[in-house]
Amino acid sequence: MRQEIGFGVIGTGIFGELHCRVYAEHPKVRLVAVCDIDAKRARAAARKYGVKHWFTDYREMLAMEDLAAVSIVTPDFAHKAPAVAAAKAGKHFLLEKPLATTLADARAIAEAAKKAEVTAMVDFHNRWNPAMVKAKEAVDKGRLGEVMMIYYRLSDTREVPLKWFGWSSKTSVLWFLGSHSVDTMMWLLKDEVKRVYAVSRSKVLRGAGVDTPDFYQATLEFRKGACAVLENCWILAESEPSIFDFKLEMVGSKGTIRCDLSHNRVVERLTEKEVAYPDVMVMPEIHGEQSGFAAASIRYFADCIVEGRKPTATLEQGVENVRVLAAIERSAKTGRPVDLAPSSR
Repeated sequence: MRQEIGFGVIGTGIFGELHCRVYAEHPKVRLVAVCDIDAKRARAAARKYGVKHWFTDYREMLAMEDLAAVSIVTPDFAHKAPAVAAAKAGKHFLLEKPLATTLADARAIAEAAKKAEVTAMVDFHNRWNPAMVKAKEAVDKGRLGEVMMIYYRLSDTREVPLKWFGWSSKTSVLWFLGSHSVDTMMWLLKDEVKRVYAVSRSKVLRGAGVDTPDFYQATLEFRKGACAVLENCWILAESEPSIFDFKLEMVGSKGTIRCDLSHNRVVERLTEKEVAYPDVMVMPEIHGEQSGFAAASIRYFADCIVEGRKPTATLEQGVENVRVLAAIERSAKTGRPVDLAPSSR
């Protein structure tokens, strides 16, 4: 009889449900428990995916003997407690990005996982994004020559901070989207950030009752010489044909690569009420199964646990990601550049 490994999900909201579905569909994994502080939501997820056990306290769930690994899909500022608890309980864990929203919390999570010798991964799912993989291939094979400059735009419409969840004022677009952006650039270049200079403004969302910055614009200098311009905003009009705007341009000494992941018109739907670009890459459903690169990273983590492999998106990289984001945040607040010492990794 095939032995299935028990997995659980802490946080069954919009993205948490994706984790539930991926594990439920994995041939060598059994989704044995779900947890959410909202009992109604936890119970609904359990019923939908045929899970016997549901909890409102993750500590009770982590005590289950047949639970080997968990996804932690709580709000980004609430990662430390469940992650440290999972490590102490000897459970492997996949943590949604960012690792944390303070450097102290990020380091505490990484140290707990190291001490417990559990397998842990940060869900930087753009590393499984086909467009980003092609961009990395071009860089790694020298097709662009020396990368000189990067433009990276990842923004959302106002629907995300105003309607998706009720904790937008406890985080920012920098942590929510900038964590993806910074990790992807560091992964593409195999390099570290040495200096940042950033600006932000808080007007539109604050006027709508959500006290969080509207946008961040940052210049990042890398140690090997590349310079990047990063844009993350949460105030695109809700009339946009896609809920997000995702662009990348890398200019090198021998060539350029451009990626448009949101407005490339692979599919364009025009009706009486809207113009839309349906998702064909991030989380599309294909013949009744969950597909897309956001699901691929979760499936990869499950495969690592099943096969006893170490994931490539490490907690140490997650700590460095938080260190850069904190520097961007500090620069935007002070109006001054912030230099980063080489990491100790």
